[in-house]
Amino acid sequence: MSEATDSAVEAKEKSQAVALVIAILALLLALAEAGAKNAQHRSTESNIETSDLFNFYQAKRIRSTVAETAAQMLEAQKTAVTDPKAQEVFEKQIADFKATVARFEHDSKTPEDSLEKIQDRAKEASERRELANRRLEHYELGSGLAQIAIVLASAAIITGITALVWLSVALGAIGAALVAFGFLAPTVLPLMG
Repeated sequence: MSEATDSAVEAKEKSQAVALVIAILALLLALAEAGAKNAQHRSTESNIETSDLFNFYQAKRIRSTVAETAAQMLEAQKTAVTDPKAQEVFEKQIADFKATVARFEHDSKTPEDSLEKIQDRAKEASERRELANRRLEHYELGSGLAQIAIVLASAAIITGITALVWLSVALGAIGAALVAFGFLAPTVLPLMG
């Protein structure tokens, strides 16, 4: 009778240990899912910002090119005009177009809206998007491994196969490492992205 009692106590302790492993894995899963959701949100947000900035850049670049082309056309037409007053009108219009081009290139009122600054901001937003995507990959893989580990630990309780618990712990540790890399250093692992 004491052998049966000892066996039951041992089985209960083993089940409690596996239940603790499952609880830890569930916590890992929750953290990975929260991280993934945050990374996905940041990726989408940065993608929209990148798109908006590149569109703004393209619109200003097109307007600048149109003004530059107009100035060049007027300069070519001015050579055919002999009337000094007409040439003055041409000069004024050419100067206006060149001022417009210069304003698009380097806007003194809003320097952050110069073509170069817009392009720099768009590149920064693009880099933030890529970083968020790298984080997302880590979190999703960590989450997947945590889910598999939970299933294996649950199966270990039912079947009593200890190897499943160890496999579950190993997968959970790998998943935790991926989540940690996603949070701390998402660009370190070369196999990702």
